[in-house]
Amino acid sequence: MNQLGNLMYKYRKLTLIIWVLIIAGFGFTATKLPSVLSGNGFEYDGAYKETRHILEKEFEQPKATIIVMFERKKEITDSNWKEYMKATMDSAKDLNSVKNVISPFDREGMIKDNRAYGLITFDKEPGNLSEEIKFLDKNLRDQDGLEVTLTGEPVIVKDLNEASQEDLAKAEMIGLPIALLVLILAFGGLIAASIPLVIGVISILTTMGVVYFFSYATDLSIFILNIVPMIGLALSIDFALLFINRYKEEVKSKSIPEALRVTVATAGRSIIFSGLCVFIGLSGLLFIQIDIFQNVALGGMIVVLVSALSALTFLPALLAILGDKIHSLSVWRAKESSKSIWNKFAKFVMKKPLVMMLSAFAILLVCLVPVREMSLAIPGVDALPPKYPSRVAYETFQDHFMEKGKSDRNKVSIVFDSKEDRLDENSAEKILNAIKKIQENTLVTSVDSAFTATSIDDAKMFMGFLKQGNPEQTQPIRDYFIRDGKMLVNVYLDEDIESPEARKWVREWSKKDLGIKTNFGGSYKFEQEIFDEIFKKAPHGLMLILVSTFIILMLAFRSLLIPIKAILMNILSLGSTFGIVVWIYQQGHFGMESVNIALVLPVFVFSLVFGLSMDYEVFLISRIQEYYLETGDNSKATIDGLTSTSKIITSAAAIMIVVTGAFAFTGVMPVKQLGVGIAIAIFIDATIVRMILVPSLMKLLGDWNWWFFGIKPRKKMNAH
Repeated sequence: MNQLGNLMYKYRKLTLIIWVLIIAGFGFTATKLPSVLSGNGFEYDGAYKETRHILEKEFEQPKATIIVMFERKKEITDSNWKEYMKATMDSAKDLNSVKNVISPFDREGMIKDNRAYGLITFDKEPGNLSEEIKFLDKNLRDQDGLEVTLTGEPVIVKDLNEASQEDLAKAEMIGLPIALLVLILAFGGLIAASIPLVIGVISILTTMGVVYFFSYATDLSIFILNIVPMIGLALSIDFALLFINRYKEEVKSKSIPEALRVTVATAGRSIIFSGLCVFIGLSGLLFIQIDIFQNVALGGMIVVLVSALSALTFLPALLAILGDKIHSLSVWRAKESSKSIWNKFAKFVMKKPLVMMLSAFAILLVCLVPVREMSLAIPGVDALPPKYPSRVAYETFQDHFMEKGKSDRNKVSIVFDSKEDRLDENSAEKILNAIKKIQENTLVTSVDSAFTATSIDDAKMFMGFLKQGNPEQTQPIRDYFIRDGKMLVNVYLDEDIESPEARKWVREWSKKDLGIKTNFGGSYKFEQEIFDEIFKKAPHGLMLILVSTFIILMLAFRSLLIPIKAILMNILSLGSTFGIVVWIYQQGHFGMESVNIALVLPVFVFSLVFGLSMDYEVFLISRIQEYYLETGDNSKATIDGLTSTSKIITSAAAIMIVVTGAFAFTGVMPVKQLGVGIAIAIFIDATIVRMILVPSLMKLLGDWNWWFFGIKPRKKMNAH
């Protein structure tokens, strides 16, 4: 690390030139990233995907469907309305990629009172229809008293992409100015305060430019557009804050080259350690084989590497050129730490450690209570802000045209496969028996099949009908329900899609031997596989994080109790965070609409914050350990360590809270919840945990904090 500091000073201009070229190159590809993002990222290679492929390929079901919602005012005549709807749907036929256009007049029940809908189907994935949606938006026009709105998955995906970009801009407009203010308060000068923001922007642009190239190898979720900047801006500013704080201290008494060398050797080590902790935390997401978790792990790990690299190369090169000008444009002077409020607070905590510890635990446990009511859900149309026309139109479609209990969200699609070229009587008998077993289940409300469509409850009679019946009657049955030796059966359940009972039903019936090969699909199967994958694989990532954190902290401090305390306190504080998020969003406080918690939130917040909080832990404990080795007095070392680090920990945490908390004012619900969750977790960690629990436990445990199989800790270079 000493050599790195010397190299950065010697080649400072060359380093900056290289970074300018990197920023220019990846900055260009970063602007193209939004165009390659699609979907919410909940893609999993399982039975649902296999069944969907069968339905698309063999049953010729479309890959994507756009719903065209019509609405008229009462004064509009029927003839004008019909003419308007016909002309509108006919204009959609001009699209080359259209598979089918279904007018409101083609099927019964598509017109109700003053509302109606049409369907446009495609053989392209929902995320690949941006040009088609633009064409439709341009050509489908409202008229006086007549309205038309596009909705359905492709339109919702497109709107989520746009909403994510708007949210990112809004969060930056809110977060960056406040972060600059926090930095000014921390450093006292405009020059020093502005540099971390520059580092943050560089890290985000470079990362998003790098991530763009991964779109050629994998599908990227639209949520990566928010999550990467959220992580990158907070983390890179945090790194720069710690680095510049140490440099400002060193340059007061040393030459610029020497100050830079010491800063890279000390704060640089801390940045590497912090980056390693966050990197490991995010790598735990790789166990979960779902696109959004893979995407966030990929984007997050890249942004951690880029943030650390820019902090260890671009930042020291820039400081080498600035030299002592880092103190320029000073606007205020901070108090000496010994006279500050932090010193008084540290002494207060240490005077009554038991009371302070119990009070902190009581607060965290109270916040933990709502967790038991947490209801997790995969983001759908409700992830969009309520103002978006596509969400309003979709909710109107559900309310007015979807038969209660028979929507796509209540459906399990089962493809029975006889493995023969044609459906025979024996296979039909097996399928009929399986349907009867399914119908006996109390959760099943109805079953749609070729048997129910023909009202025939006998396999022999059914096969006779298919062979000898009127083609006008048999062909629609064949077209929808039967392909070669396969038959499609739709089962509708009397349970919400988020219901654990529904997931249990699909899981158990998928494993049952029904006498014939089955492929289960539909919304319930999709939910069941996603939830099962997360609950099965997340513990593996959790173990990786906990074990690696324990080993790293144990080796860093040569202590057994310190890593154990750190892990337990982090788990408790994160549990309390989830409780507060449930209280705010699920229980609908602070004027919030009551919504389920995004399924990704617990995993993402834990993976990210666990690593970030370790940085504060190491920063604080390193100082305490340094003073302990000098004095041998655990209590005094704790007070001095808390006093000397509180300001920088608070400033770093405040920036994290501001940058991530700014997403609370955005519209996409999962991103809103994630930003608020991270902000709350950092707040609890930097206040209740670091300022109260850590010092009070250090006081109560005394010299036992440093027990390591009887080996005394050796003196180390200060980490910051």
